Parts: sequence; structure tokens; C-alpha cells
Amino acid sequence: MADTTRSNKTLGTVDVLWNLSDLYSGGDDQYIDSDIAWCETEARAIKTHSSGKVTELDAPALLLLVKRLETLDCAIDKLATFAFLNFTTRMDNAAAGALDQRIHELISRCGAETVFFELEWNQLAGEPAEVLLTDPVLAQYRHYLSCLRKYRPHQLSEAEEKLLLEKEAVGRNAWTTLFDKVLSQQKFGARKRTEEEVLSDLYAADRKMRRRAAGEMTKGLKDNNHIFTHIFNTLAADKMITDRLRHHPGWIDSMNLHNELENTTVDTLINEVVSRYDLVHRFYRVKGGLLGIKKLEHYDRYAPLPALPVKEISWRSCKNIVLTAFSGFSPRMAEIGEMFFDRKWIHAPVGAGKRGGAFAHPCVPGVHPYVLVNYSGNLTDVSTVAHELGHGIHQVLAASQGHFNSDTPLPLAETASVFAELLVFTSQLAILTSEQERQAFICQKLESIFATVFRQTAMNRFEHMMHEGRRKHGELSSEQLCEYWLTTQRSMFGDTVHLSAAYGLWWSYIPHFLSTPGYVYSYAFGELLVLALYGIYRREGEFFVDKYLDLLAAGGSHSPYELLQPFAIDLNSPEFWQTGLAVIEEMVAKVET
Repeated sequence: MADTTRSNKTLGTVDVLWNLSDLYSGGDDQYIDSDIAWCETEARAIKTHSSGKVTELDAPALLLLVKRLETLDCAIDKLATFAFLNFTTRMDNAAAGALDQRIHELISRCGAETVFFELEWNQLAGEPAEVLLTDPVLAQYRHYLSCLRKYRPHQLSEAEEKLLLEKEAVGRNAWTTLFDKVLSQQKFGARKRTEEEVLSDLYAADRKMRRRAAGEMTKGLKDNNHIFTHIFNTLAADKMITDRLRHHPGWIDSMNLHNELENTTVDTLINEVVSRYDLVHRFYRVKGGLLGIKKLEHYDRYAPLPALPVKEISWRSCKNIVLTAFSGFSPRMAEIGEMFFDRKWIHAPVGAGKRGGAFAHPCVPGVHPYVLVNYSGNLTDVSTVAHELGHGIHQVLAASQGHFNSDTPLPLAETASVFAELLVFTSQLAILTSEQERQAFICQKLESIFATVFRQTAMNRFEHMMHEGRRKHGELSSEQLCEYWLTTQRSMFGDTVHLSAAYGLWWSYIPHFLSTPGYVYSYAFGELLVLALYGIYRREGEFFVDKYLDLLAAGGSHSPYELLQPFAIDLNSPEFWQTGLAVIEEMVAKVET
């Protein structure tokens, strides 16, 4: 902890703590209890007033009901946001954990009361539903109501839906919370460091430091392997049962439906990325040569090249780098980004009990988003800050669509974050004059792109093997999960990086597999889409900026296919995805020469 405190002071992140008072003043705020009571009362009142009557409503009456449900959902999300954020920076605090669980249970109870709406709305026959959907009165909620109709083949009876909702608080949410608690409280190595501190050493120039960090990470994961294996198996089985009950033929189908994407689109994306694993092989051959390492180990993947500037970047410098890059693209984008820094919407220091990784939480339209990072001062951390601020800016712009329409489908939700990263990279590259520094900097960016496109696709392939294996063979051993991980990772790296048997355990610290199964392909989707959009920006200049900000401001008010129409993009075309992959190949060719 002493090292962590000293590092936070040096970087200037000690006081970069979010102010949650825009939600509630603290865990003991009296309004938490009164808002919980209001939500429960309102959920029951909505059911009493409207249950059994949805199919009889005309457009104005349906509008009033949808708005009432939206207001309730907004109030619940405000409570859930505070409870989650309050807990996520101190996961060893019992009171914060208890409040988070209390809100999960509230969500289940209120959901059980209001589940009738979606069920009854989907019971409405096609023609009467279409009449309502085309009524101008419901124009604001047309996309929301249309999306609900897509779940019609997969919904259960009201009694079954209520039962599933009631049990959710002790289902997936409880298991993912246990996973977060175990990992956040795990201490790695003799110095008892956090996950984030150990993983940051994988970017160190000193190979001994990288090797030691990898060993500490592996040892920590091994110590809790029996817990992680059980959690992964339990949630894979939970998904298997849910998919069977809801008649989803494949493990990924429910995520595609949630993302408003056709299976063909996702299959095309995955196939095209896998077909270009040769780019990963080419890059790591070059990197091994530049590092003077005959055979790269897995802990060498993120090693900085000798010419890469390795000085620590203070929080103040990070802020300046990011906002300057944003301003060069759009003053409006920089203005929104600056609010996160100046109004205490960010939590930045590394600390014990704090969740690892980074995220941007959208909250509700009436309250701004919040960003969490674990800032340790390296170049990758600057990119992470830009990434999460991209999410945050997207969420601020989309808030104008209202609560139900501001939630962007996951693949497009990655667009703003990846685009923000690219802006920062381009601005930093432009000021480098040394060819060696430029080459090293491009290599670092390629590693980020590979982590987003190829590594996340390889993770998707691991998920595929895990879910298919759980369905065909039953309970999976840790050894089998390790084999799935190594098989899919070795396919990506080829013979250019040696992946030891110990690295087989590294599937077990990745939270996306548990909290949002199937999510990871959204990263590859977002990265390749951004590379294509950035190419359009270079051609169109200022004309592109307004179209891009309009895309972000549209939130989830239309499907991804409709939102991308102004850019003439065909998501089902292999050629489109190859356009983004061709940009990556250009960058690889630059470092090869």
C-alpha cells in the first residue's frame, strides 16, 4: 500500500475522486430509503392500474404508460448507479456491499411487478401493434417498442418471467459480485499488490520485472482457481438453461438480439478477423527482432520498444494530452470532456479494495456519467482515459434522447471510445520527429488495436468453446478451460509468442465472460468500424464532424444499421470489415520497414 500511495501522490491522482453527491450524499442519505419506497409503491401502482389492459390501450394511453415505466426505471437506475459506484471503489466495505445487494433485490422486485407490460405488449397481434407503432403520438418510443417485439418468440409466461426476475438477485448478479470481491481483495506477490499494479508491470521495460509480474499474477489466479472455475461453470450453466427456456438456438444469439445485430453480421465480423491472424504473426516477429528477443513469451507482448518514451505521465499532463486531441477534432467534444476532469466525475487513483480495469457508467439522463480508471501513469493509461471519456461524451450527448432511447447498442457504444483513442494517438504521433520513436509509438498503438480486434475475437472463440463445451460435456474442469484458452490464444499468436501452460489460467480474471456473455466481439466491431469512419473523416474533414456527433447524440434511438446509413456502411459485407483490417495491415507494413 505504501508504494501505491507514493505513486498516486507522484502522479497527482490522490484527489481525483468522483463526487457522488449528484446522486446521493452518501450511503446513509435519507433519500435512498424514501426513493426505494417510492419505486416499490410505484411499481405496484403501475401493475394495479394497467396489468391485463395493455392490449386494449390506444396510442395516447400507451404513451402515458410507457412514460410512467420510464420514470420508474430512471429512479431505479439512479439508485443502482449510486450503489454500484459507491461499492466499486471499496469492495471490502460491508455496508457498501450490502447496499449494492439491496438495490439488486429492489430491481428484481420491481421487475416482477412490471414484467406484465412487455408480455402483454408482445401478446398484441401483428396488425394492431403495427397501427400503434406508426401512430405519430408514439414516435418518440417507436424504436423502443419495436425492439421489445423482437423478444416475442423468446418470452415465457408471466409466472415464469416473474420467478426468473425474483431469483436474479441471487443469480448471475450475485455470482459476478462474488467474482469481483475475490479478485479485488486478492493480493499478489510478496509485496501484496493489487491486480492493477501487477498487470501494469507487464508494460515495464525490464524483462525481469515483466516475468515476475506474470508469475505473481499466475500464482494469485491459481490460489483462487477452484473458486473461479466454479463461478465460470455455474454461470455457463445458468446461461445454458436460460437459452433453452427462451428458445435461443445458439449461445451468442441472445447477445446479438440485445445488440440489434443479425447473426450474419456477427459471423461475418468474426470470420474476417480470424482470417487475418497473419497480421498478428507478422507484427510479433518484427517486435521480437526490435526487442532482441529470439522467442517472445506471453509477458513480452506489451514490452515497450527501446525508442518509446517511458517517462511517467502525470494526471495533469494526461488531461492536457487528451483534451488537446479532442479539441483538434471538435471543440464541443473537448468541452464535454473537460467537465469530467473539472467537476469530479472521474475516480483515478489505484487503491486496495478498488475494482480493477476501467469503465464509464451512463447513470440516467438527468445526471451525468461517471468514469473509473486505475491510473498508473504510462502511455497505455492515457489511451484508457481517452477511451473511457469517449464513452462518457457519448453518454452525455445521447442523454437528450431520454432514458429508454439513450442506451446505445453495445457495438456502437464502443465507437466513441475507440475513436477518442485514435484521436489521441494521431495527435501524439504528429509531434514525434524521431523515426525510431514514431516506429515504437505505432507499435504501441498496434498492440492496443490487436488487443481490441484480435485478442477480443480470440476471447470470443474461447467463450464459444466454453459454452459449447459446457452444453455438450457438462461441468468443465479447470484443465479443460485452460486448454480452451490456450487453443484460441495460440491460434491468434501462431508460433511468434510462446504461451506456457501457466498462461492457461489467464482466462479466469476477465469479468466480461461472466457479467455480459458474448460481449467481447463488440470491441472488434467498434475498432474496425472506427478505422473505417476515420478514413471517411480524412476524406470529408469538417463535414464529417457534425455527422459523427449526430451519430453519438442519436444514442439507441435507431438500430445500428439505420444509424450508420449516413456513412453508406454495409455491416454484412466482408469487404467492409476488410477495409478496417487493411488499415491495420498498412500500420504493420510501416513497422516492418
